[in-house]
Order: sequence, then structure tokens, then C-alpha cells
Amino acid sequence: MAQITAGEIRKLREVTGAGMSDVKKALVDHDGDFEKAKAWLREKGLAGVAKRSGRSTANGLVDSYLHRTDPQLPPTIGVLVELRCETDFVAKTDQFQQLARDIAQHIAAADPLYVTADAIPNEVVEQERRIYEAAAREEGKPEPAITKIVEGKLNGYRKSVALLDQPWVKDGKITIGALIEDAGASLGEKIEIGRFARFNIRQS
Repeated sequence: MAQITAGEIRKLREVTGAGMSDVKKALVDHDGDFEKAKAWLREKGLAGVAKRSGRSTANGLVDSYLHRTDPQLPPTIGVLVELRCETDFVAKTDQFQQLARDIAQHIAAADPLYVTADAIPNEVVEQERRIYEAAAREEGKPEPAITKIVEGKLNGYRKSVALLDQPWVKDGKITIGALIEDAGASLGEKIEIGRFARFNIRQS
């Protein structure tokens, strides 16, 4: 059995936000393998979040972000985001507040239109469908392939305008939805985005 040091325990706690007993157990059970222990703790945390999916997120905060394209000029983009959690204890943590700031900055950069893909109105989806179908026929695509082409483009559209499906601008390997899930696993609570608003002084 590998010797588990206090430094390894402390490092894994800092990375995962898990409790001391869980961290020690993860390292012991995985013979000191840091990455396997981290993965186990993440899975354990996400499973806990899934169990809490029906709980109420009655606490949280509203964060704001103002973006300047030039430090010498007034801000031209402003964002308000409502990030919700289960308890005011979590809402006061630095990690939760940093998550809200990261999401607000992402919204400023990526300009999503909806929180989830399910929130996109049917009429908007159908309008996009008609545009993609017309474009495919204009390009001379064979009729049997048009449906598949259109569905692929619609999936791409949903991911481009739904906040939770967008790749995080600071790390394109994960989506905003995954970022929130990871934070929920680390903090031990259900976390969700309530609403957001983005304001932009458009250039002519």
C-alpha cells in the first residue's frame, strides 16, 4: 500500500473541494493514485448532485460584469446573471462567487440567447429549419440527405445559442453546463442559472 502524505491529502482537497475523510479514503482506495482518486471523488460528487436534482435552489446571487473594449473608454457590454444554489452558506463562498463571475464574463463574450436548448421557442427552431432546408436545396443536395443535413445544422444552432451547451470561453474542452456540474459536485449542492441579461452598445 502506498504511503499517503498530508501534502497529497491537502492538494486533493484543494482541487476537489471534498471533505477530509472522503479525500483520504479516495487516496487509500486507489493506492495513492492522484488522478484516479480525483476522478472517483468527482463521480461521487456528481452522483450526489443528481440525487439533489429535485431540491429547491432558493438562494444564490446576482452578479454583474461590465466589459470595456478599451480601458480608456466606457464599457460597451453589460451582463446580469442570476446564479442559484440551495443555501446562503454556499452563496457566500469564493468558489460560488467566482463561478458567477466566470459565467457573466462568458455571456459577455459568447452572447447566448437562452439558458437551455429546451427554452428556444418552437417558432424560432422552425424558422431556422426552413432556412437550412432552402439552403440545402439551393446547393443541389439530394433530397434523402436534406433531413440529416438540416438536423445537424439545427443541433449546431442549439449549441451556439443555448448557454449551458456553449463551450466555456476560458476552456473550450468543457461546456458551461459541465462547469456548473463540476462546481455543484465540489460544493455539494445543486447549482443552476436562473436568468441572465446581456446589454450591448452596438457599433454602427
